[in-house]
Amino acid sequence: MVDGAGRDGAMVDGARRDGADAARADAARATPARATPARATPARADVERADVEKARAGRAQAVDTGRRATLVALGAAGMTTALAATGFARASAASAPDAAPRAHRRAGPRPPAAWFGAELRRIPTTREVVALTFNAAWDEAGIDVVLAELRRRKLPATFFPTGAFARAHPAAVRAMAAAHGLGNHSYSHPYFDDLDTSERQEEVRRADAAIREASGAEPLPFFRFPYSATTDDSIADVNDLGYAVVEFTTDTNGYLGPEGGMTVDRVVRRAVDALAPGAVLQMHVGSNNGDGVVLDARALPRIIDAAQEAGYTITDLRGFLTDAGEADDAPG
Repeated sequence: MVDGAGRDGAMVDGARRDGADAARADAARATPARATPARATPARADVERADVEKARAGRAQAVDTGRRATLVALGAAGMTTALAATGFARASAASAPDAAPRAHRRAGPRPPAAWFGAELRRIPTTREVVALTFNAAWDEAGIDVVLAELRRRKLPATFFPTGAFARAHPAAVRAMAAAHGLGNHSYSHPYFDDLDTSERQEEVRRADAAIREASGAEPLPFFRFPYSATTDDSIADVNDLGYAVVEFTTDTNGYLGPEGGMTVDRVVRRAVDALAPGAVLQMHVGSNNGDGVVLDARALPRIIDAAQEAGYTITDLRGFLTDAGEADDAPG
């Protein structure tokens, strides 16, 4: 599409030069008697201007149509020069991950380019590593137990609080950030397919601001969709802000609680069944029905034991960030 847009531009520029040369040749050959009628017929000039504007509009539409494909191809890292070379730099500057809105410009590490353009449900690695991740959108009933177990074992995890949770429980978010990375789980936990682009990006921005304020830390450039309800358009909207979409290989379903038919044994079984190189486990630190029963917190020691006994290392998603944005095989 880039090459096509370039050819269209060349054709328009060529048409302009050919038209100008032809006009000068006609003027040189014209007699004074014919010159006056030529000046008195603006219709031809109007048509030519209309053709040029039409071609220009077509080029602009081609640029807009190719924006998301270009973002996917270029990824999230250091692509300003490449954009300029393709001719998309001007149209893409405001939306490319490397030129994210001012509130989200990141001078530090960012996800590999390969993590953009689609949701990540398994870390692309052949190593036997598994990532522990926890969503925080309700209460904080299980956070102390989870953090204590991770601290006791000196293991990492990634937490995905919502902005509303960060506002309501700043001490819990600070405790998470003291030893672990913080992702972004939106501000109010809506279905993103019910929102337009500006509303989606506002959810991400508001959550980022709330998490920063509560934690005093730099959030990770990882976003997790509420309800894991992803679409191509919503992923592209989040990518445009510089975030990779990190979903999960399996949810333990501990959040359903006893009322939802879950037990600690079933939570552990779901986690163990999902073990594979690069698996990402999703758990929760709260109870969605307010009963204070957090099965994921109770199951965590057994999940860790089972993973380690199977030869898996608990990995830190922060270890996959890179300054160069190159997609290397993940560290263990």
